[in-house]
Amino acid sequence: MKVLVLYDYPPSPGGLATQGDLLFKGLSELGVDTHAVHFESAQEKEWYYRWFEPDVVVGVGYWGHTPQLVLHPQRYGVQPVPWLVADGYIANYQEVLNALPLILVTSNWVKEMYVRDGINSDKIEVLPVGCNTDAFIPFSKDNPKIQAVRDALGIPPDQIMILTVGGDAASKGAQEVMQALAIIDTKAPDWKYVCKVWPQPRTKIQNLADLEIATQLGIKNNVTYATNTISRNFMPYLIGACDIYAAPSRLEGFGMPQIEAGACEKPVIGIKAMGMLDTLIHNETAFLAKVAQKIAVNQVILGDESGFEDKHNIIFKKPRTVDYRANVHDIAKYLLLLMGDEALREKMGKAGRERVVKNFDYRVVAKRFVQIINEKLGII
Repeated sequence: MKVLVLYDYPPSPGGLATQGDLLFKGLSELGVDTHAVHFESAQEKEWYYRWFEPDVVVGVGYWGHTPQLVLHPQRYGVQPVPWLVADGYIANYQEVLNALPLILVTSNWVKEMYVRDGINSDKIEVLPVGCNTDAFIPFSKDNPKIQAVRDALGIPPDQIMILTVGGDAASKGAQEVMQALAIIDTKAPDWKYVCKVWPQPRTKIQNLADLEIATQLGIKNNVTYATNTISRNFMPYLIGACDIYAAPSRLEGFGMPQIEAGACEKPVIGIKAMGMLDTLIHNETAFLAKVAQKIAVNQVILGDESGFEDKHNIIFKKPRTVDYRANVHDIAKYLLLLMGDEALREKMGKAGRERVVKNFDYRVVAKRFVQIINEKLGII
């Protein structure tokens, strides 16, 4: 089997790039003849099509990347297999996607979204995102690299560190976490809430809005927004430095940081919806807050990034759920329980790592990919 993997290559620290790079790494270690190339590099992709002659071109992205992941390899007679996430609504390319023999998605919830929006369920197989469990491991509290992270954030050893990581924090449920922390502040042990976000113009605006909420809640002194550019090499130590990973996300097709937290033996607080229903087990590896609200829209306006003309308006016959909100009181209850019980944190963390190693290690995912390609396409 010869596989060409299309993603943001060489990989940036983002989720899609990591998703593709870990598949590439896993396939390479299995002995599969594989190469990686940037999904937007038309000239380099064509170069690989011509001399490498891959059996499969697997491309990581969302439905809006169909021209780069599907149409481009088809133009050269190569079999594309997109590995897709969802962003709440699949607005275009249904005909192109339904003509494919196989589509990979990251969770059962993502599959439900594609089926809801017109993609044939028989075409879709779930392939979870991999995790490098050699890098994301449990660390002792006195590990100098862990101590250095906490020192840099101004967090003493006896203070509970709660962490959320994302492109922005609000989409990962940070506002709901802050509301929950305000509820339990006087009952909880000393704590600090750290939101690690990616530096970009959009997040600067969101960060200010989030910090304004923290000010209104009276917890601003306990909330830290870390906005530095960091590499994937630093992430295991950032997660390893926390006591609780909290991300009851508003929209989550998989939840890679939640998996990485589990690999580091950290208890997770999530939401009982979307991709986390696949990755986390309530009361065992995580606490999943109930859904308090579903945000639905009656129409969307899209443009050329989605294959439409500018300001293309789509009106739904039925409102579409595009966002979720976790129950704040559930989050507060679970936070207080974990903050006050170190043994419970350790127990859930160990269960989390066991589950990640068994189900989401990047080598396990690569083996599953090979199995699916063999079963569905007959390629060995």
